[in-house]
Amino acid sequence: MTTATNTFADPATVTVESGESALDKVARIAPSLSLAAIFAWFGGMKFTGYEAEAINGLIANSPFIAWTLQIFSAQSISNLIGTVEIGIALLLLSRIFSPRLAEIGGYLAAATFALTFSFFLSTPGVFEPSVGGLGISVLPGQFLLKDIGLLALSLVAAREAHRATA
Repeated sequence: MTTATNTFADPATVTVESGESALDKVARIAPSLSLAAIFAWFGGMKFTGYEAEAINGLIANSPFIAWTLQIFSAQSISNLIGTVEIGIALLLLSRIFSPRLAEIGGYLAAATFALTFSFFLSTPGVFEPSVGGLGISVLPGQFLLKDIGLLALSLVAAREAHRATA
């Protein structure tokens, strides 16, 4: 494989095939960087009372994490989640200089979205019977359904970071 300089990262950390288009170059790191923006924004919001209140119902109905409300306040749980999300954002952002760290970030992002998508099945009000069939509500239904796409993007980010280390 022939390598060329990539304007988005140190050539020692990202291998770019000769003849690769500019779009291909951007597409190698775009999943990690876009997910980093999402995690940083969502993570920062977790430190607000607004967000802590908004996620309380999701947590309370989760078979995986509802127990945390017996130990911590809703704001403490939200702060913890925010800290984890900002950590994942930093790992994903490291794609520009450390694909190995970004790969870990991609897997952690995927685990996060797998957990949050489980809320789709455990949260009351997801399905909207008034529209018939498999209708889902805007909130929380459609809000949670997007996690399928973000889970897939997280796996793409992990794969692309892994390829850069090979």
